Amino acid sequence: MKTALILATLLSLPLSGLQAEDWPWWRGPNRDGLADPDQKPPITFSETENVKWAAKVPGHGHGSPIVVGDRVYLAAADDDVQKQWVLCYDRATGKPIWKTTIHEGGFPKKMNSRASNASSSLAWDGERLFINFLHDKAVYTTALDPKGKQLWQTKITDYVLHQGYGSSPAIYKHLVIVSADNKGGGALCGLNRTDGKIIWRQERPKLPNYPSPIILTAAGKEQLILTGCEKIVSYDPLTGQVNWETEGATTECVTSTITDGKHVYTSGGYPKNHVSAIAADGSGKLIWANQSRVYVPSMYVRDGHLYGMMDAGVLVCWNSETGERLWRKRMGKPFTSSPVPVGDLVYAASEMGNFYVVKATPKGAEIIAENQLGNRIYATPVIVDGQIFARVAHDGDNDQRIEKLYCLEKID
Repeated sequence: MKTALILATLLSLPLSGLQAEDWPWWRGPNRDGLADPDQKPPITFSETENVKWAAKVPGHGHGSPIVVGDRVYLAAADDDVQKQWVLCYDRATGKPIWKTTIHEGGFPKKMNSRASNASSSLAWDGERLFINFLHDKAVYTTALDPKGKQLWQTKITDYVLHQGYGSSPAIYKHLVIVSADNKGGGALCGLNRTDGKIIWRQERPKLPNYPSPIILTAAGKEQLILTGCEKIVSYDPLTGQVNWETEGATTECVTSTITDGKHVYTSGGYPKNHVSAIAADGSGKLIWANQSRVYVPSMYVRDGHLYGMMDAGVLVCWNSETGERLWRKRMGKPFTSSPVPVGDLVYAASEMGNFYVVKATPKGAEIIAENQLGNRIYATPVIVDGQIFARVAHDGDNDQRIEKLYCLEKID
């Protein structure tokens, strides 16, 4: 994926104010998790080495940052004071620019320890910021202007908490698309970006599930793919109408679906593990499947090969056409964040703050560097324009968790 292709993708959307060096939403400009291979982020780094800046983050969260223009945006929540925020930082210095409170109170009493009350990433359409939060037993989508002023807020659905909530909004033409699968009966909605009005709505099964809606071009058409709830479903992102659906996946999924244009690749982890390739043409044909546990970290596909980080810390490469496993490389730590490839180099951060740089090709994998950054990393890093933006937690006194947002780059 060259810089020109990134720019072409952005320009093909009816959006303004987006640049090739932006990372405007979850999984990057092309929604596939691939970073520009022509950039050169640092190979080695630490809390002091190759650090352009490190900004304190109030409270905590597991959502990834987005990077647009000269700003970096992040969602955060403080469980003690029960506030959920959107934060804005200066991209050059890490200086806080503004902090907008989106919700107060209404926090759930208990959730999975690997979840948080700010696990979604923002999305930027060139004029507005969008964020999803679980608040007071319901999911809301909120729009802000670039200065942090709230423009609108829309309730998507009531939400029965099972593990947590972390689905990120997706931008498509004049819509922002959001999902909130849950045991009470979920919803997938297309909202007007300017006023938050629900243009279309699809009811979802009464099952817990966690993926973000992802828009892919596959089988010659743009498709909105959602996995989980024991199905793989393709929707028309403009109308919400079902293109096709097939039995598959499993009940609970987290990862974002990817495609090579011919197949869609899915993974899930409860009640069974699976990785699969499904024909994207609506035939429902299962191309191949295995029982690997790639539950939380999202996969990526590149040059005819599928790569995935198993939750237990094993990087795997499969032939994307046949499902043949070519190799496994063990890191030895649990992973929640997704691997981010920059060409043949893969940046992968474990839950324990081990930040690996791995050379990964169809021929094999070699660990180039193992860096330590803080004590906890749950959020997927963003790598753009030669810089790594990483949300990192440090263990403070009395078990106090201190979060920082790092900007890492090569410093001569």
